[in-house]
Amino acid sequence: MPADLPPGFRETVCARLAAFPRQVVADAALIPAAVAVAVLANRAGAPSFLLTRRAADLRRHAGQWALPGGRLDPGESAAAAALRELWEEVGVPSTGVELAGELDDYVTRSGYLITPVVLLLPPSPRLRPNPAEVAGVYRVPLAVLEASGNPILQQSAGATTLRFRILGRLINPPTAAILHQLIEVAMHGRKTRVGHFVQPQFTWT
Repeated sequence: MPADLPPGFRETVCARLAAFPRQVVADAALIPAAVAVAVLANRAGAPSFLLTRRAADLRRHAGQWALPGGRLDPGESAAAAALRELWEEVGVPSTGVELAGELDDYVTRSGYLITPVVLLLPPSPRLRPNPAEVAGVYRVPLAVLEASGNPILQQSAGATTLRFRILGRLINPPTAAILHQLIEVAMHGRKTRVGHFVQPQFTWT
């Protein structure tokens, strides 16, 4: 039988996200975008999320670790964009995918307004990464985000950066900030904010 999320996990995550007063940013000067915070069971049945490594020849953010996502098409909602990007980047169709809720909007230094959309995937979806956009896709257990040494907080010039060490690499904001809020809200029911965690300069472009 395909591995699925633990009993009650889906209901708990949806309830906590429904109770979360997410912060919405309204700024017409920013480029609206969405990322799919795709939660699923790994082969051992542990709650996990999908993390991608962007293709090395992309014009922007080449080779960086990221969540599936991109710009909103005209008239498109954040949820619709997240589902579309999940299909276009890693080949997961929307069939059986449950919209659990949304986290805080995150403004990037490159002028994007990212809405993180939390999606609960059906058991054992087949992943087909699009080589034009994605060099690899990984099922990372949520427990990694709370393992010893994670998260990593660094301060410089009065600003704080939050990072995670995942798969032997350092994951930076905005991805790291969004994943931290996912753990805080969905797993612990805390109303933790992450918009103040800054991006390292090399991630701006």
